[in-house]
Amino acid sequence: MLAIFSGCQAKSVMVKPALEDEGELVVYLRPLPQEADPLAFTLEGISAVKEEGGSYPLTLYLAEMQGGQPQRQRFLASADLPPGRYTGLSFKIKSASLKGEEGAAALLVPEEPVTIGIPFQVAKRKALLLSLGLDYRKSVGDRYRFSPAFSILVPDRLPVGLLGYSANSGSNNITVFDKKEGQVVGVIATGRRPSGIALNQRTRRAYVTLAGDDTIEVVDADAWDVVNRLRLQAGDHPQEPALSRDGLTLFTANSGSDSVSVIDTVSLIEVDRIPVGKGPNSVLMDHDGKRAYVFNTLSSTISVIDVPSRSLAATITTLAGPLRGQFNRKGDRLYVIHEQSPYMAAFDPSSLSLQKRVFVGAGMTAVRVDERTDLLYVGRKPDALEILDPFSLFPVDSIPVGAAISHMTIDGDENNLYLVLPERKEVTVLGLVSRKPVSVIDVGEGACWVAVIGER
Repeated sequence: MLAIFSGCQAKSVMVKPALEDEGELVVYLRPLPQEADPLAFTLEGISAVKEEGGSYPLTLYLAEMQGGQPQRQRFLASADLPPGRYTGLSFKIKSASLKGEEGAAALLVPEEPVTIGIPFQVAKRKALLLSLGLDYRKSVGDRYRFSPAFSILVPDRLPVGLLGYSANSGSNNITVFDKKEGQVVGVIATGRRPSGIALNQRTRRAYVTLAGDDTIEVVDADAWDVVNRLRLQAGDHPQEPALSRDGLTLFTANSGSDSVSVIDTVSLIEVDRIPVGKGPNSVLMDHDGKRAYVFNTLSSTISVIDVPSRSLAATITTLAGPLRGQFNRKGDRLYVIHEQSPYMAAFDPSSLSLQKRVFVGAGMTAVRVDERTDLLYVGRKPDALEILDPFSLFPVDSIPVGAAISHMTIDGDENNLYLVLPERKEVTVLGLVSRKPVSVIDVGEGACWVAVIGER
């Protein structure tokens, strides 16, 4: 277990080893059909069957299946496997029951694992997603016994405009999901501890900071593949990145070296390095693209970088532990949340002076401004989403979301707000108008960042 200082806010999460000679298999279960409402069953284990013989157990994340509950896609199991060809998955069933008029009746289950054939190949340092769907009628044909009949497939690749991406620092991967359906369609293996994503909406390139490898990986968001890497200095521990408005320059907050790397995205070369305050956690570009604001959590300052000259323009003293910031719609007010203060600060970007201090409450973790309405969305521990009026900065609503929020983004295409909930290993999607859940997406361990095509 490692304590990581990133978008997960210095939270201790389980971090698995990075892929070396293995590949990763991830298995999701599609929603159970409505006719399976009376059914309940418990898995004892799942294994991948190798073509030349032998099987490899998967780590099971969801064992108990219950029909009749609100149904959604679920993260079922995963494992790091030797590369090569596989012939299918085997399922060991622990128990099953069928609910009738007189209550639940136990079903007979197979004593031996049931193998379901599907040829697939695991590649070195790559991730593969398999999607399972239960055939209820075949599974309980005589209603006295349960023998699992799953259809297994590799999801079709979707147009990139429909996609979103969750960086999972504990499982060393990126979950790719369908924004419209709220379902996972792929997984991208990365290096150690991905901590943030800067997504170029035009070129469809995602720049992923790897805090555990001191590296930037470039991901083709359409092909779901790592296409380039840049090694930074040892001990940099890059955290949350930001792209310049033209997409030609990438800035990374390096918490381990108290610096910001300036990277040419065309050549993928670090062209400059700027010393900043202690513990830089996040970088925010202004609306004009002329200044970058670096939030130094440990020194309680904000470093203001002049983008054209790549130099430090000013340093702002803040309340304790500045974590992240957002500009309002006009770009003439900078909102800052703090790790160690219950107050949110509002600065004038022109004069760099403090305009206002507003009590929100302790435990602020994430902030997002909706540029259509100027409403502020603030994540606050243990499990609240606060919505603030842009004029008075008074709360207009508070929504319990079940866990602390590590990051948020807004999808302009669907007008939805995406919330990353690392404790639940979920991305929750809320409608901005209804303020009700649209979907819940199971993602990986230590989820800390979400990016979507079409975000605003």
